[in-house]
Amino acid sequence: MKLISCACCLLFLVPAVAQDSSAASKISISGFLDVYYQHDFNTPATKERPSFLYNHKQHAAFAVNLALLRVAYQDKKLKATIGLMTGDYAQYNLAAEPRLLQHVYEANIGYHFSDKISMEAGILPSHLGLENAISKDCWNLSRSLLAENSPYFETGLRMNYAPGEKWQFSLLVLNGWQNIKETNTSKAIGTQVQFKPDDTWLFNSSGFAGNERTDSIAQAIRYFHNFYVTCAVSDKLKTALLADVGTENKKTWWGTAFLLHYKAAAKFATGLRFEYYKDRKGVIVTSYPPGEAAFTGISCNADYTPSSQLSFRAEARWLRAALPVFEKNGDLKNTNFCLLGSIAVSF
Repeated sequence: MKLISCACCLLFLVPAVAQDSSAASKISISGFLDVYYQHDFNTPATKERPSFLYNHKQHAAFAVNLALLRVAYQDKKLKATIGLMTGDYAQYNLAAEPRLLQHVYEANIGYHFSDKISMEAGILPSHLGLENAISKDCWNLSRSLLAENSPYFETGLRMNYAPGEKWQFSLLVLNGWQNIKETNTSKAIGTQVQFKPDDTWLFNSSGFAGNERTDSIAQAIRYFHNFYVTCAVSDKLKTALLADVGTENKKTWWGTAFLLHYKAAAKFATGLRFEYYKDRKGVIVTSYPPGEAAFTGISCNADYTPSSQLSFRAEARWLRAALPVFEKNGDLKNTNFCLLGSIAVSF
């Protein structure tokens, strides 16, 4: 009910702010809704997918992964965006935030000082990784293990410098590793460098360094680097290679993924993903005892997109763990297999 009330306030505020036609032309409203059904063949008693997955969590139920309403203002130099949400993504990714903040997808202000220099401040999409929370923007329906276990959002200040069409540099000062409310007196630093030499290639290097302990516990600086490269092989085929590595308190975790996306026709496409993720020391995947968090995965999806506003997607996903960690009929197994279907609408 709180989310509905906030969304209504947003919609009623728009005409109040935009009383003249020039202001109204600078305001846009957009939305996204991802409704899904999923069957996990391990039939977990909790009716939820494994703890290290934070999207499309429900088993054997129709559910909403993300319902998002955005209001944005944009003029030549100034921009502002606020987005409110609900669904699995909000419930599981923001579980540690105060209740009201769990429904905030983004809330930020941006300003262009010149054609080359700009800044953004507030709750922002993460600068780490190729994937985001909106499934229609991702090559696969589900998120990779790398995306699920690195930040989807961040809170702070971002400065951008684009000297030309091929390069972009960003420097960030953040509250921390995917948190809105500050948890200590330290601040984290983020970096991003993107190089796009032509329409075929894109290279991305993103970094993070910050203390992820509360003030009552001795500092433990987390260092993390995300790298990916995408290649448009042809008009129909594109590929991506992703790699993450992090360290904290001399404990290291890492992961990699290879993605293929093939557009068979104007309305039909398919995606394939191979991935590996290893966190043997339990820095990020804390739900298992140290030594158990090592996973291999294969995903394949088929997409039908009759229009730019509507998509139907289906995906099969297989995961294998180095040790038995997946619940099945009161026992633990090495493997997990599920089928996922989604209908998504955007405007």
